[in-house]
Amino acid sequence: MNATGSEPAEAVPATGTQYEITRGSARAVIGSLGGALRRYTVDGVDLFQTYPDSAIPPSANGVLLAPWPNRVADGRWTLDGRTQQLDITEPSRGHASHGLLRNTGYTVREQVPGAVELEAGIFPQHGYPFHLLHRVRYSLDDDGGLHVRQSLTNQGGAEAPVALGAHPFLRLGDVPTEDLVLTVAASTVLTVDDRLIPTGRQEPAGTADLRAGARVGGLLLDSAYTDLALDDTGPDGAAHRYVLAAPDGRTVSLWAGPECRYVHVFVTDTFPGQPRAVALEPMTAPANALNSGEGLVWLAPGRTFSARWGIRGELAPAR
Repeated sequence: MNATGSEPAEAVPATGTQYEITRGSARAVIGSLGGALRRYTVDGVDLFQTYPDSAIPPSANGVLLAPWPNRVADGRWTLDGRTQQLDITEPSRGHASHGLLRNTGYTVREQVPGAVELEAGIFPQHGYPFHLLHRVRYSLDDDGGLHVRQSLTNQGGAEAPVALGAHPFLRLGDVPTEDLVLTVAASTVLTVDDRLIPTGRQEPAGTADLRAGARVGGLLLDSAYTDLALDDTGPDGAAHRYVLAAPDGRTVSLWAGPECRYVHVFVTDTFPGQPRAVALEPMTAPANALNSGEGLVWLAPGRTFSARWGIRGELAPAR
């Protein structure tokens, strides 16, 4: 009982309303905060790095990135000869980071047992004088795969510079993430300065070269890759696929459509409670695209730009 004599109310998760979708043995939960994935399991195996209801997404886990992914250097860019100053949301490096919806509550547009569609508006604001609508649809297929479709629609009267991305951390059940082998078939890695702003590109080398696979426990990475190998062999219509493999042959992979010409690989030792955690971030443009123009789409009024990605597990151990 509380002081009024009534039963205490159940605490609402820090990420707001929780939207659950199921299909067969697959289950996903999405929070309204940031439209972020909270949980994804198949046959009871966690394929997404979870966190407590009392927490907001650690290290932007699962957050959707719009209208740009990654960073804008110093939060500044130029529009029609005028300097635009975005709010600084990464104080440690002095950048505007991960778009404008990380702390926004999404509302539900449609929900059925195996899918949910959410949306949130981006209104004209400091450093970004455009009006957009971001929608995301999460769905599960017959084999338990998770499909995500993000879109931006320009609701204003001027062309708007846009890009899309996402920030999911993957896992493979109870296998320690540091024991997984990460493979990213990409022939180019973006070089960066000490504030993680791109300066050029080169062929991956050393621990940044993931083409033949590398044990996660030996990695600490915060790097974007491009010139990605095509992999359309799966059932998801993917163009690109990045794989985490367990010693017994089971895998979890992130796939992305052809519009996601970049993937940011973030291997960290700062994720709460985990010696290593891996975020595989599909992106249609790299960091600082508002300045470089690389991968940036200028979206005409009334038009929509979309990107697809998803997660899939292969959970039968190799014989």
